[in-house]
Amino acid sequence: MTDTAVTEPTPDQAALIARVRRMMLIAGLTSALAVAVVLIAIGYRLYRSEGSPVSVSDVTAALPKGARILSTGIAGERLVVTLDVGGTTEIRTFDAKTLKPVGRLTFVTEP
Repeated sequence: MTDTAVTEPTPDQAALIARVRRMMLIAGLTSALAVAVVLIAIGYRLYRSEGSPVSVSDVTAALPKGARILSTGIAGERLVVTLDVGGTTEIRTFDAKTLKPVGRLTFVTEP
């Protein structure tokens, strides 16, 4: 085997090597920045997400005797149920995720 001596690069070769190193540094920093942006976006989405949906099994809401459900609807994160209770109208609201009662509004006529 013959040993080849490593010679010093010429000024043109040194300039080319420096240019290649600079371009590799720029490409490496750009790639690192892109990976950081993706990880930040994923972290932001995980942090701001509302989590996994709550699993709700059977829920029973007791209504007054003789009450009829007139309509149901969704308002934001609330479930709205309109009832007819003995001739008066009543609106009951429930949390849509947990189905727990949130409020009740009763309408009566003035005498």
